[in-house]
Formats: sequence, C-alpha cells, structure tokens
Amino acid sequence: MSEEQRQSDARIPATVDAPAAPVAVAAPVLGPAPASRGAVTALPGRASALARAQDAATQLVPQLQYQIARLGPAGQVGLSALVAALVVAATTLLPAHHALQALSADLARAQHPSAAALADQAAPRLIASLPTRAQIPAVIGQIFIQAKEAGVPLDTGHYVYSPAKAGAIARYDLEFPVKASYPDIRSFINRTLSAVPAAALGKLHVERKAVGDQLVNANIGFVVFVRSEQRP
Repeated sequence: MSEEQRQSDARIPATVDAPAAPVAVAAPVLGPAPASRGAVTALPGRASALARAQDAATQLVPQLQYQIARLGPAGQVGLSALVAALVVAATTLLPAHHALQALSADLARAQHPSAAALADQAAPRLIASLPTRAQIPAVIGQIFIQAKEAGVPLDTGHYVYSPAKAGAIARYDLEFPVKASYPDIRSFINRTLSAVPAAALGKLHVERKAVGDQLVNANIGFVVFVRSEQRP
C-alpha cells in the first residue's frame, strides 16, 4: 500500500455504533372498575318493573275509555257529577266534619271536667257539710229517734272521740248493744244512715242464741265524721 493510501485511511475515523434508541413499551390499559353485582342486577329489575307498570297503564287507559263510552251521554254526565261531588266532599265536607268533631270533643271536655277537678271542688263542700264536735249531742239525739221509730231500744251506748291526725276531719265511734228482731235492726241502720249523712256503719255483730228465737243480740257500731274546729 502506498504512503498516500495509508494517510487517507488514517484520517477516516473508526466507525462507532450509535446507542440504540429507547424502545417505548406500551403499558397495559386498565379498564373501568366493574360495577357491583347488586347494582348490575338492580337496574334490569327496575327497568322491568317500570316496563310492566307502563304496559298496565297502557292497557288500562283504553279499557277506561271504552267503559266511559259505553255509559252514553247521560252516564257520562252522571259520572262527571259524581267526580265533582267527590272533589267537593274531599275539599270541603271532610275538613268541616273534622272541625265539627274537634269542636264537639272540646265541648264535651268543657261540660265534663276531669275527676281530679271534681274531687278538688267536692272536698271543701264535703268537709263543710260535716257536723262539728259541738253538734254531736244533736247527732246522737237523731240516732235515738231513728232507733225508736225502728222499734229498737237503745239502753246503753259507748262513745269515743278520735281527733284529726292529719287534715281537718275527726271522728266519733258510737257503739250500741241492742236486742231486737233482725228486720228491726236492719231498719234502724238504714234510717240512721239516711238521717245522718256524716255517719257510716263501722261494725255489726249479730248473735242468735237459739234457732227459734225471734230476737237477736246485736252490737252496732257507727262512725260519725266531724270537722275540726278552727281555733284562732
């Protein structure tokens, strides 16, 4: 090889392989997350229910139109009047009826006060109607009158006074041992309870010594309630 060729070869640079260009790798494309099974199944169910309702409405409307057409003009007029009456009843008569019922209930409550209110009003009147301790001799005299009219002799009697512990009511316990027929004793008790409203039957003990005896021994106890006297 000549000298010129060697110099020419020396000036030609060595061939260097260029680095390979980066290769783009396609990443996997993620699709949308699948819907839940419940939501997927619910949509067709709702759609089918809506479709069935639409079909039923579609079938019902022609049937109603056919039935109304069969009524004729007179029937259609009557049906219109009936519908108008129902509208009037729903918008006017029913609210008025409810208002009337509420007013009647209010009047009933006003005419019939509660039991507690009646008790509060009756208690002072009841206490005021009771006799005082100073009036007990007159009350006992009335009891003797009732015994005489019933044919029951009152020979002896026992009286015990119990002062009021709480409140304004005291009491007298009256006890009468008697000997009389049972009908007379019953009449005496009934007469006393009617003549003395403040009295109540406290006890009754009846004893018959023999089966054929017309008279019985009885121990009759009355309770007479008295109001406590207010002291200054």
